[in-house]
Amino acid sequence: MTGYALRRLLQLVPVLLGISIVVFFITALLPGDPALAILGPYATPESLASLRAELGLDRPVWQRYVVWLGNVVQGDLGRSVTLQRPVIDEIAERLGPTLLLAGTALGLSVVLGLAAGAVAAAHRQRWQDNALTLAVLLGISTPQFWLALLLVLVFAVWLQWLPASGMISVYGGGDLGDLLRHLVLPTISLALVATGVLARLGRTAMLEELSQDYVRMARAKGLTERQVVYRHAFRSMLGRMMPLIGLQAGFLLSGAVYVETVFQWPGMGRMLVDAISTRDLLLVQGGVLVLASAYVLVNLLADVLQHLLDPRVRLR
Repeated sequence: MTGYALRRLLQLVPVLLGISIVVFFITALLPGDPALAILGPYATPESLASLRAELGLDRPVWQRYVVWLGNVVQGDLGRSVTLQRPVIDEIAERLGPTLLLAGTALGLSVVLGLAAGAVAAAHRQRWQDNALTLAVLLGISTPQFWLALLLVLVFAVWLQWLPASGMISVYGGGDLGDLLRHLVLPTISLALVATGVLARLGRTAMLEELSQDYVRMARAKGLTERQVVYRHAFRSMLGRMMPLIGLQAGFLLSGAVYVETVFQWPGMGRMLVDAISTRDLLLVQGGVLVLASAYVLVNLLADVLQHLLDPRVRLR
């Protein structure tokens, strides 16, 4: 297991290098002048030229990439021009709220999605299966930003049960209960699609497990259907689903951009939206690189967990 993890970590080096190339050159090729976007339309030519030289925009793009990559290897993601602070400090401050939101949404998606898939498979072609299938299709088809706005309208504006934005209350907040109340709506908005995907694929995986020989043997021993499904088949199904759970974790990190913007959640997604609007290239490049790296590492962890849950899976 340790050797496999080390091999996978070494394989991540060219992947992360490719990610850095894509991230840097896509942001560098965005239309418009970053110096003009930062200083505004009334900036003097001298100040624009000075800022372009400071940002390295007066050099060829490949030279800027080499310098940026060398700094990244040393742990220096540059300095944000608009925020006037190191990019790594801003990311460190914003990464925690994003991981909290995405992690909570992932946990909710895994619990509800796999449970729904198992129930639907255990009651195949019955009303439970049909009802869950309809709910899954509705969940997958619902846009995250539309659901977020709908939840704000219903639960924050009409019913006034939950806060509409932020991570803690401005006045008299900051405790665990206040954080949980702010976490409810963005978590539901972010988790709905992932829950539907995991439920749909979990149903398929459970049906395949229920057709295996060990399940027939368990039934022949006189075990109840509930014991067969939830004690034996569910663990194998969970192992099969781990790579898909890893993919959904990556989608939740990317989907947080929309949800954080709607709910004004102080995470990486909102930071990236603000950085793109102000053309803060170093902040955009650093943020996307960190999120992409987190996505790759999460999928590595999912592969390892798959083997731990189902030793029949061979690690290559």
